[in-house]
Amino acid sequence: MRAVVFIFIFLFEILSAKTPFISNEEYAKMLYKNPRGIGCHKCHGERGEGGFVASYINRDKKKITLIGPQINNLSDISLKRFEEVLDHGTKLMPKYFLTSEEKAYLYYYLAKQKQTKKRMANVDTKK
Repeated sequence: MRAVVFIFIFLFEILSAKTPFISNEEYAKMLYKNPRGIGCHKCHGERGEGGFVASYINRDKKKITLIGPQINNLSDISLKRFEEVLDHGTKLMPKYFLTSEEKAYLYYYLAKQKQTKKRMANVDTKK
């Protein structure tokens, strides 16, 4: 009986907690790694810096290399434009079915990745 009461109290405390289980940044990083299927990092790099996707030889015997573009340069685009690309995809990018809130988390996560990279570069040059 004590175990049942303990479990009930424990569950009540967890469900009524005002502090989220994970931080907004952790949630955004999780979305970036696995939004609903293949993660953004597979094509756009760990911090949105862009990256190699694939290469192949086409019918004309030309080597084609696909590069995922840099997406952490969000000072160039608005949240609205970012959402449009996620909603409709591009030639190679799949369409993701994310909520507006999830898109905003991704947008701000990527903006922060760019700032983090700048701070890291400043630390490296001070050595």
